[in-house]
Amino acid sequence: MALSNTVSQKAKLKRKAPRSFLKRVFKRQKPHLRLEARGDLLVHLNCLLFVHRLAEESRTNACENKCGVINKDHVLAAAKVILKKSRG
Repeated sequence: MALSNTVSQKAKLKRKAPRSFLKRVFKRQKPHLRLEARGDLLVHLNCLLFVHRLAEESRTNACENKCGVINKDHVLAAAKVILKKSRG
């Protein structure tokens, strides 16, 4: 029988932004709001999606400049574009 590559249901997600930290930040920035039950996971997912978009845009910038390596300038230009799109 082959070994399964699925993750156990009981495996816990290691959080980069613990719930207590997020609650404290929300309380300082916007005291009238509160963090819902799975809000910490949504914040983590949002960060992962941002990093994914940043990687795609940086790769696109490097290809447009005919550069084989993604450097700091490509990432900074991509971050400006992504943040501008997310505000508007």
